[in-house]
Amino acid sequence: MGETDDKQKDDHEVEKKDKEKEEKHDDAESKNGENGEEKTKDKKKKKDKESKDKEDKEDGGKEKKKKNPEDKTDPAKLRAKLEKIDSKIQAMNQKKEEILKLLQEAESNATQTQPSG
Repeated sequence: MGETDDKQKDDHEVEKKDKEKEEKHDDAESKNGENGEEKTKDKKKKKDKESKDKEDKEDGGKEKKKKNPEDKTDPAKLRAKLEKIDSKIQAMNQKKEEILKLLQEAESNATQTQPSG
């Protein structure tokens, strides 16, 4: 009788080990599946970017200008850059003033409409 009990214990331990192996295998597959999906997404992004670059070049789209180191030492180009920046700053300051006026009006309307009390 003792032999059958030992065999049952051994069989039970073997089943536990088999289950653990299957679980580990399943976990590994799920992790690989997620990594595989990420890799394919990255590949798709690269392909999309490459195709867009090709389309831009073919369609005559905008390409970045290559920087010329002489631009940093040429006073005329530096002045032109300054003027360009100044004009942008002035336009933004005008927008800022308009927004500040609107904000003040909105705040004053909000305080007037609130019931005191």
